[in-house]
Amino acid sequence: MPGIAFSPNILSHVDVSTNHVEADSVRDALEEVFARHPKLRSYLFDDDGSVRKHIAVIVNGEPVKDRNELSDPVSDIDEIFLMQALSGG
Repeated sequence: MPGIAFSPNILSHVDVSTNHVEADSVRDALEEVFARHPKLRSYLFDDDGSVRKHIAVIVNGEPVKDRNELSDPVSDIDEIFLMQALSGG
């Protein structure tokens, strides 16, 4: 089962642990986590269901190719990581 983890910054806003989920795509993996932690959806996705611009979605160290549908495939050995981009001056 693919693993899915969140950066400490995201975890400071929404209490969710690292999970292993049954999924064939990044979207499926996130939907599994949202079923357990519904508040996380509004933190990561905008009202249109798209990933918020300040959220990075990474699979095995590489950014996902499909930020709109999150259709990038995942397998049992893959690791999905989500982090919030930080900026400031």
